[in-house]
Amino acid sequence: MDGYDKHAFEPFAVTVDLAVFTVRAGVLQVLLVERGQEPYAGQWALPGGFVLPRESAETAARRELAEETGLSDVSGLHLEQLRTYSEPDRDPRMRVVSVAFAALLPDAPEPTGGGDAASARWLPCEGLGPLAFDHDRIVADAHERIGAKLEYTCLATAFCPPEFTLGELQQVYETVWGTVLDRPNFRRKVLTTPGFVEQVPGGARLTGGRGKPAALYRAGGATTAHPPLLRPAAPAGGAGRAPDPPAPAAGTATGSSARPGSGSPTAADPSREGRSA
Repeated sequence: MDGYDKHAFEPFAVTVDLAVFTVRAGVLQVLLVERGQEPYAGQWALPGGFVLPRESAETAARRELAEETGLSDVSGLHLEQLRTYSEPDRDPRMRVVSVAFAALLPDAPEPTGGGDAASARWLPCEGLGPLAFDHDRIVADAHERIGAKLEYTCLATAFCPPEFTLGELQQVYETVWGTVLDRPNFRRKVLTTPGFVEQVPGGARLTGGRGKPAALYRAGGATTAHPPLLRPAAPAGGAGRAPDPPAPAAGTATGSSARPGSGSPTAADPSREGRSA
């Protein structure tokens, strides 16, 4: 192109990062990888990597998810772009702009580390500590985005298997929001929202106890919940929304993390600054 000099601008890289959530045993968990290379070798991070010259950000996100965690053919994966993170010093190697994605996965399989990831693991979101780069902030932003979308969309069904009970659907809301919901009220709101769920003809599942089997449902055709299913207001001194991770102990360095294989990282309070894309 005449008059345009691409060398007049300092080059920078574009990466993708994925905050992949699932509900396991009633606990909201996020998929993390143990970095096998510098920078931050041995620390926990979100799966992700550099976008190749001839691929889109979403294609790169799915490729990196497969390479670093072994989750290549994942049915039911809900993937959506979260926002862009572009602080100049977020990566010590060079100027790196990251396109972050939030993903939901029902019946999540066990991940296996690959590529430049030494290992991969599902870890509880509550008490999650300092991660590599600015990934603690990305996790917090993704958690808040999902919690907000549960209020006005039918996204919660993406956490569920193809057929589920209303009790299992309610557990998704309670797990993501970090609060307890009134069962009859929740059931009424879901069943009176057009297209939210569809009952499976003749389907039922024993859920424990002596009661009759619970009816089975599948996701309906609606994408928005009208009227919205709002989170309970937080009581005085309480929390109606999903709790923030606790702050680190005095003297804890922001860049520190768990040693490989030691389980969950140390707790930290991620930054909430920035606007959603």
